[in-house]
Amino acid sequence: MNKISMIIPITIIAYLCMMIVIGIIYSKKNKNVSDFYLGGRKLGPLVTAMSAEASDMSSWLLMGLPGVAYLTGGAEAGWTAIGLAVGTYLNWLFVAKRLRVYSQKVGAITVPDFFSNRYHDKKKILMGISALIILIFFVPYTASGFSACGKLFSTIFGWDYHTAMVISAVVIIAYTCSGGFLAASFTDLIQSIVMTAALISIILFGINKAGGVDAVLDNARSMEGYLSLSHIHNVVTGGADKYNLLTICSLLAWGLGYFGMPHIILRFMAIEDKNKIKTSRRIASAWVVISMGVAIFIGFIGNLLSKQGVVENLEDSETIIVKIALYMSEHGFFLAVIAGLVFAGILACTMSTSDSQLLAASSSMSENILKGVFGVKMSDKQSMLSARVVLMVIAVLGVILAWDQNSSVFRVVSFAWAGFGATFGPVMLAALFWKRSNKYGAMAGMVAGGIMVFVWKFGIAKLGGIFAIYELLPAFVTALIAIVAVSLATSAPEKEITDEYDKVLADMNK
Repeated sequence: MNKISMIIPITIIAYLCMMIVIGIIYSKKNKNVSDFYLGGRKLGPLVTAMSAEASDMSSWLLMGLPGVAYLTGGAEAGWTAIGLAVGTYLNWLFVAKRLRVYSQKVGAITVPDFFSNRYHDKKKILMGISALIILIFFVPYTASGFSACGKLFSTIFGWDYHTAMVISAVVIIAYTCSGGFLAASFTDLIQSIVMTAALISIILFGINKAGGVDAVLDNARSMEGYLSLSHIHNVVTGGADKYNLLTICSLLAWGLGYFGMPHIILRFMAIEDKNKIKTSRRIASAWVVISMGVAIFIGFIGNLLSKQGVVENLEDSETIIVKIALYMSEHGFFLAVIAGLVFAGILACTMSTSDSQLLAASSSMSENILKGVFGVKMSDKQSMLSARVVLMVIAVLGVILAWDQNSSVFRVVSFAWAGFGATFGPVMLAALFWKRSNKYGAMAGMVAGGIMVFVWKFGIAKLGGIFAIYELLPAFVTALIAIVAVSLATSAPEKEITDEYDKVLADMNK
């Protein structure tokens, strides 16, 4: 191995070591369970914004999104990105501040805590259902991250895909177990910076090697439907397939998922000052729009570079950014260092999501299921220990689920996203904005939304035609109907609950 080729592994190893060191540093700041799970509600506006969006984007940003754009053009990737951008903004605008105030009012440090305490569910049924949902859907979500790591290392170094997944899981577990929420949030800030640097580096280098922006766009125009938002390029026939309004709506429905994402919602609950959420919203929204736009254009660049023979024609389109970075590393010491940062950026995407997901899932098991539902008495020390054990178990399950290296990061993430969006999103909106909603409606909404995700994905959608839409949309609507119908059909919430709701609204304006 020559000196230049050694730069990439050295850069990646240094990055991984830095993440572990951060975890060790922040482990000293965890004085109780609230610190470990929610950082003691001490996050500043910049860390809140960037950690939320870094944990949101995952490997989907640098692998899934460019891969879809590389193959089929702008329609699927574009409408999905538009839906996510709108969803991001609306989530910050409507949910963030109200949830921050409400969660503190009811003493909630996890999402299941919030739902249970908001509706004064003394039997903890709502807490148990929501904690179970987190465990069910975070396993495939985490698996998608490990899959991205495996693809990355096997492509760069020729490592065994499965070995790479295990190594990635060990590093993520190491800093998340030690540092908890603060470590996850601060590393997410660093990872968002690295992700941004990776996107900028690849797009500038790619445009230069492809012959300029005009050359990239001319190539895109030469493929039927590639630049269209109403058609999708068909790789097999070379023609274009029409996108109808229903398909577009189903892609825009990705934005609905934000209202129910636990690893993003927790950032709203953790910000130090509710009045600084506006600053966080502006930072987060700008970063999301720019980063997704750049990621899609990288897919366009990759398509032309493949045709030019600069990078090989890919069987796995999700590795296009990896191939461009490897080509970059062949052009001298400086570009090899930049390529190393690009690979670190891909790792950052994966790790920033996986750490947050693992932390949310482990806290759900330890804090909500063991202590809340089953009433297991644990000290703070025992509670954190149980959370760490559960975290490792979930990581192992994630590795098992991602064992097939041909699995699609984009498809796995889309299913888990639909699961959270349909089960938690409607309930979160009802909890924050509808005083008449009650615990029975919340339970019905969660169960109905979760069941419909599976029924639509593995049953109804296979009928094709108008039924072949993203499962999040029909499941979200189903959950909303269930919440409204069951809440109105059962007794109104007690005066204590509605008074608490009114106090939260009053605190919002202070």
